[in-house]
Amino acid sequence: MNHLVIMAGGVGSRFWPMSTENNPKQFIDVLGVGRSLMQLTYDRFCGICDAENVWVVTNVDYVSKVHEQLPDIPQKNILSEPCRRNTAPCIAYVSHRIKAKDPNANIVVTPSDHVVLNTQEFQRVIRSALQFASETDAIVTLGMKPSRPETGYGYICADMTAQSMRNKELYRVDSFREKPDLTTAKEYIKHNNYYWNAGIFVWNVNTVVNAFRMYQPAMNDIFESISDVFGTEQEQTVINERYVNCENISVDYAIMEKAEEIFVFPADFGWSDLGTWGALHTLSKKDANSNAVISDNVKTFETSNCVINVEGARQVVVQGLTGYIVAERDGRLLICKLSEEQRIKEFSK
Repeated sequence: MNHLVIMAGGVGSRFWPMSTENNPKQFIDVLGVGRSLMQLTYDRFCGICDAENVWVVTNVDYVSKVHEQLPDIPQKNILSEPCRRNTAPCIAYVSHRIKAKDPNANIVVTPSDHVVLNTQEFQRVIRSALQFASETDAIVTLGMKPSRPETGYGYICADMTAQSMRNKELYRVDSFREKPDLTTAKEYIKHNNYYWNAGIFVWNVNTVVNAFRMYQPAMNDIFESISDVFGTEQEQTVINERYVNCENISVDYAIMEKAEEIFVFPADFGWSDLGTWGALHTLSKKDANSNAVISDNVKTFETSNCVINVEGARQVVVQGLTGYIVAERDGRLLICKLSEEQRIKEFSK
């Protein structure tokens, strides 16, 4: 059966003041559509995976938020991390947990705070990747076709001469590349075999567990040795004791860069990791003056190229701004140049 894993443990405070450490961006309605980013992530898998096979791995502080926002999934499928240890331990834990329930599960792993504009194409790609993963021992990672020389994403270099015979949309991964500087990013997009790394993975549960056994044996042993407590009242207590012993490492370093049978599925379905206010401005609907106004209570005059999100305010009038962020939540107000948003963390201290 198909299973969905949503990774929702990140702090996600880049959208201050909309998001904070106590209320990260995956739990807020960043787009102004009435659904949080995590809820939108869940929604786009409708028809691919039943609610009983949806799993969320999150920080202990966010368990109640997940349950509140995704009431259809079983509460026992909300796995609580007692401490942050990056994506490899998160994926190792949930993979062993799923294997205990469904020994031949096919799994999609996705971040909770990304945006997809073309859900129909997204579902087509996911279904195709799941079919491939169910028939092979391969790992599939989704690569987004780049539209600009982006320095905020990692890249996947595909070997375009090594096409899968089973699914001709997939190519062997040649290498993973770290977030580049602008000069390197410009060089990447001159070629047709570099893709943004979306952090979305598709595999059979046996494939990923075997990969952990091979490349991360110490981490794998932690979860394999406690499989008898999965699904019992003792599970959380044991996880609280053992999870801290996991290495703090991303799944890219832990497995992806080591695995031999790994393929990239080049895709184009309007994806963004929505990591900046600038990205939100790009993705949002805009008025005639290129303002992304994500509120109903705003009037603008002589204002252009701004992103405005002030849902909590009774009435807002903006005049004479060009290229600014205007955001308010719970009495915290931000007015900042879009070009200076990398300094928001500094400003908000």
